[in-house]
Amino acid sequence: MQFMLFIATDEAPDPGKEAAGEIDAWVEEGERRGIRKLGDPFRPISEAKTVRVRGGELMVTDGPYAGADLRIVGFDLLECDSLDDAVDYASRHPMARFGRVDVRPIWAMD
Repeated sequence: MQFMLFIATDEAPDPGKEAAGEIDAWVEEGERRGIRKLGDPFRPISEAKTVRVRGGELMVTDGPYAGADLRIVGFDLLECDSLDDAVDYASRHPMARFGRVDVRPIWAMD
């Protein structure tokens, strides 16, 4: 099964600091296990656009949609045997302590 991890900021992070190389070690673990297929941080939100079409009219606004409490700052695509396996791996991402990691199963359209 495939899972998308959305890496996001949080209004109440765990106190403490990320150790140097923590994210690199997390990435290396996923690659070694063959479960992390792709992932990267996003560019600054100042470069983002939100696109909507209403009544046939295109509306493009700067940044993420208004009212977003969280800022998604990156993503990872996993292939794991189960949701539990994906959650276990996601729980070790430093942003699970300093932000949030949403784990979303992907619904294969084939």
